[in-house]
Amino acid sequence: MTRPAPAIGWGLLAATALAAAAGPLAVQLGFAILAIGVIGMAHGASDLHVVEPARRAAFLVAYTAVSLVCLVWWALYPAIALPLFLAASAIHFAAEEPRMHPAWHRWTLGIGLIATPALLHPVGYASLLTLAGGGAPPATMVTLLRMVGAASGAKLLVDAVDRRDRALAASVMALVFLPPLIGFSVGFLVLHALPQTEGRRRRMRCASHRAYIRTIGPMLLAALVLATAIALFFLRTEASGIRGLFAALAALAMPHLLVTPGFGRDHGTRPLPRMTAKAR
Repeated sequence: MTRPAPAIGWGLLAATALAAAAGPLAVQLGFAILAIGVIGMAHGASDLHVVEPARRAAFLVAYTAVSLVCLVWWALYPAIALPLFLAASAIHFAAEEPRMHPAWHRWTLGIGLIATPALLHPVGYASLLTLAGGGAPPATMVTLLRMVGAASGAKLLVDAVDRRDRALAASVMALVFLPPLIGFSVGFLVLHALPQTEGRRRRMRCASHRAYIRTIGPMLLAALVLATAIALFFLRTEASGIRGLFAALAALAMPHLLVTPGFGRDHGTRPLPRMTAKAR
């Protein structure tokens, strides 16, 4: 699936990513926070709007419970929480790909987003995992990720050439060549977050992206405040901010991955009722 976007948007993303890639870890972290934690969060912030009104109370209870359990687990056992979060993310990325794509492509993309950044940057990848999980990962884990990343990246690149999908090709190049935090951020945005945001906008029948952001604005603001509080809390135990970033993402992403599919109307296959004129 080709993922269209204004040329100026692609150019700005590429220039910013390349500039951040040349900077220290703090700069790369800032790029990741903006790309994943702000822009990328716009699709998850609409979760409440894809739930039937009568089920929203139960949804919020389940959503909050999963978020709290994830947060406590990350605080107590980050070395266990990290690989489970990575595995759950890969499954989610695959599951959210359009069903028009073959299953092997969906799974290759989901796994590739997680594993491909390790291919040429095993030391940097292992360093991120160490900071996020509180301990160095087993060498066999990084080696396995590199092998899986090589296979996934090659297959995705073949798919991109076959489909003439320039966005997919550029994302694979970013995943392979840019530092892991930057490469994943670009791949996450282009291959998952932005298409999902567009799908949510259409499903909610918002006439424009501005109308969509205005509709989800309160939830997006609440998510950003919560993520900031979580990140600041984890700064007490890990000064670089990497663990705080992963913990905040996990606390917000896991209920999005685990709870929303069970409450969403037709699991996202049918448009929601038309928005009111005011909402537009």
